[in-house]
Amino acid sequence: MVENVYFFGVKITVGTVNDFINEIVKKALVKEVSYICVSNVHTTIMASEDYNYRGINNNSFMSITDGMPLVYISKKYRGKKGIERLTGPDLMLKIFEDIRFKDAKHYFYGSTEQTLNSMINNLNDKFNNLKIAGYYSPPYRQLTEEEQIEIVNRINSLKPDFIWVGLGAPKQERWMSGIVPYLHQGILVGVGAAFDYHANNIKRAPFLLQKFGLEWLYRLIQEPKRLFKRYLITNSKFVYKVFLNEVYNKRENGD
Repeated sequence: MVENVYFFGVKITVGTVNDFINEIVKKALVKEVSYICVSNVHTTIMASEDYNYRGINNNSFMSITDGMPLVYISKKYRGKKGIERLTGPDLMLKIFEDIRFKDAKHYFYGSTEQTLNSMINNLNDKFNNLKIAGYYSPPYRQLTEEEQIEIVNRINSLKPDFIWVGLGAPKQERWMSGIVPYLHQGILVGVGAAFDYHANNIKRAPFLLQKFGLEWLYRLIQEPKRLFKRYLITNSKFVYKVFLNEVYNKRENGD
C-alpha cells in the first residue's frame, strides 16, 4: 500500500512500483478525474517555498516518489522500508505494459509537434495495441480563454483514460490542477521530460547511475546550461533543509 510522508510540508507518496500501479488501477475503475504528480528534489523545494504550488502538490491523488534522495531519506528517517522510485518515463511504460489497462485510451499534452510525433511513432512500434486518443502541442504562451475552452471540449469529446502532461514543473502541475474541474473523466499525470525520453531526444542514464541516484548528474552532463543553476540551488537547499529538519532537530531533541 502507498503512504504519504511530508518533506518541509510537501506531500510525497511512497510505496513500491506495484503499489503505485495498483492504486492507479483502483482510481481508474471508479472513473474519478484526478491528477498525479511525479515528485523529485526540485519540485519538493519549489513547493516548500510556494504556498499555492504546495497546495496543488498536496491535493494530488498521488505525488509519486521520483528521485532517490526522497526515497533514501524516507527509508532512513521515516522508517519506510522497501519503497521504490518511479520516474515519469517509467510510469508511462508500466501503464502501457499492464494488461489491466489494455483498453485504456491515452492523450498527450505538451512539448513540440515534432517531439510528439516521434514519441508516438516510437510507442506504436513498441506497443502494438496502444490506443492513442489524440495529442496537442500548446503554444509557448498563456492560452486564451477561448483556447482553454477548446482544449477542454476536445479532451472531453475524446474521452481518454489517461492524459499525459509534459510541460515541465511547475507549469504542468498548475495546468493539471486548473483543468481537473472541467474534465468528465481521466487521470492526468505530469511526466516532465518523459516525452523527450520516449522521442529519443534525450538518453536515459545507464541503469547503475539510476540505481544509485545519479541520473540527475547524467542529465546535467547532457544539458549543463539549462540544468546547472537548478541543481546547484535546489540540491543545496534540499541538503540544508534535510540536515536542519532530520538531523539537527533530532539531535537537539535528544533523538
